Amino acid sequence: MRGVISHIANRLWIVVAALGFMPDVEQARADDKRFRLSAPAALVETGLLEYLLPRFSLKTGVRIEVVGPADPAEMTIGPEAGRPVFKGEANIWRMALNGDHPGAARFAEWLTSEIGQRTVTSYEVAGRAPFTLPEVVEEAEAIPDFDGNASDGKAVSLAQCGRCHVVAPENRMNAMGSTPSFAVLRTLPDWAARFQSFYALRPHAAFTQVEDVTAPFPINRPSPIVPVEVTLDEVEAILAYVAEMAPADLGAPIQFQ
Repeated sequence: MRGVISHIANRLWIVVAALGFMPDVEQARADDKRFRLSAPAALVETGLLEYLLPRFSLKTGVRIEVVGPADPAEMTIGPEAGRPVFKGEANIWRMALNGDHPGAARFAEWLTSEIGQRTVTSYEVAGRAPFTLPEVVEEAEAIPDFDGNASDGKAVSLAQCGRCHVVAPENRMNAMGSTPSFAVLRTLPDWAARFQSFYALRPHAAFTQVEDVTAPFPINRPSPIVPVEVTLDEVEAILAYVAEMAPADLGAPIQFQ
C-alpha cells in the first residue's frame, strides 16, 4: 500500500511540475505572436503603418503595437540608423531590429520582400503614392574568419536547427514559418555575434545544451522539446557555414510580371 501511495505521489509531482511549467511556454508562444514597433509621429501620421500592419497581421497572425520613439520596442522604423526600407515625406525611413524577437524578424523579412515593398508603394493618399523604394547601395562586407568546417556546419545546422529554421533549400518545407531563416539572419550586421551566443538567447536557452559550457537543465524545469545538443567545435562549424552563405536579398527592386 505504501508503494502505491508513493507511486501516486510521484505522478502528482510530475503533473504539478508540468502545470507549473506550461504557463511560461504558452506565454513565450503568445509573445512570439506580438511585438512593439517604435515609430515617430511624423511617420504614424502619414497613415502608412495603419495601411501596412493589418495586411501583415492578416497573413501571419503576428500583432504589432506601435509605440513612440522613447518607448522600448523590438523593432524601430525611423530616419536614423538601420536598413533603408522606403522613402517619402522628405525622409529615407530605416528599419532596425532591437533583439531577436521572431515576430519582428518576420515583419522585417516581409517588409523587404517583393510583397511588402509592393504594399508600401501601393499606398495612396488622395490618388498620390507618397512612398517609394530607396536606391539599393551595395556595400562590401568584412566577413570574420572562422576555423570550423563549413560542410560539417551545414550538417549540424540541418540536424539541430532545421527543426525551426530554414537552414538550406533541403529543409525549406520542414521548418517553422514563424522563425527567420539562416539567410535572413545572415543579413543582420551582428549575425556573427548572434550565432556565437545563440544558445544563451531567447528562446534557445530553454532547450539548448552546449557541452562544457551550459549548466544542466533544472530538474523542475526540463527542456520543453527534445534538446538541441552541440559542442563548441560544432558551433564554430556552424559559424563557418553561415559565413559562406549568401545573405537573403531583402532590398532588391520589385520585378513585375
